[in-house]
Amino acid sequence: MAMNIEQARLNMVENQVRPWEVLDGRVLDVISRVRREDFVAAEHRQLAFADLCLPLGHGEVMMKPVVEGRVLQALELLPTDHVLEIGTGSGFLTACLATLSARVSSVDIHADFTAAAARRLQAAGITNAALATGEAVNEWQPDGLFDALVVTGAVHAIPPRWLTWLKPGARALVVRGQSPVQQAILLTHEGAGRYREETLFETDLPYLTHAEPPQRFVF
Repeated sequence: MAMNIEQARLNMVENQVRPWEVLDGRVLDVISRVRREDFVAAEHRQLAFADLCLPLGHGEVMMKPVVEGRVLQALELLPTDHVLEIGTGSGFLTACLATLSARVSSVDIHADFTAAAARRLQAAGITNAALATGEAVNEWQPDGLFDALVVTGAVHAIPPRWLTWLKPGARALVVRGQSPVQQAILLTHEGAGRYREETLFETDLPYLTHAEPPQRFVF
């Protein structure tokens, strides 16, 4: 039986996202309006609204809808914000970020992800997202500073260079720690190199390339 898309979308919002303390009306609206099913691989379309991380290739995943909702809510994006996303992935979160902000710069290490996301964003009518292919942990360098930063893969430790890309008052959402119990961390740049840190929730995501925990050798 074919999936009832609109009923599945409503169930996702009302039975998954909202009960996980996502109550921001703008966030719930954007998750309802951006067509998540258009950002997943064809073979996963029936699972587009499931409470699952969906595989994207290269060992990467699309975050669960509940995690996407919490991330978007925590960033408290303004219509004037310039957002940096590290890890474009499917492009779904990119589309949500772009809908809530003035513009998004998104970078992914995988060129095929960047290309596919660009096609999906164009099809969705998203015109305020600029995509780049690069390795953001050690090498890629953006132009300018940002009002918000979101990282869609996990890191063992937050690279200090990322914090230099934030304007005073900017927020950064990063999943940090040791799998399988990682913490979603919200950092707020208070100025003069000071950052306030808040732990929001636990999750488990694949690590970004070059952000994995150091290997432990056992003799």
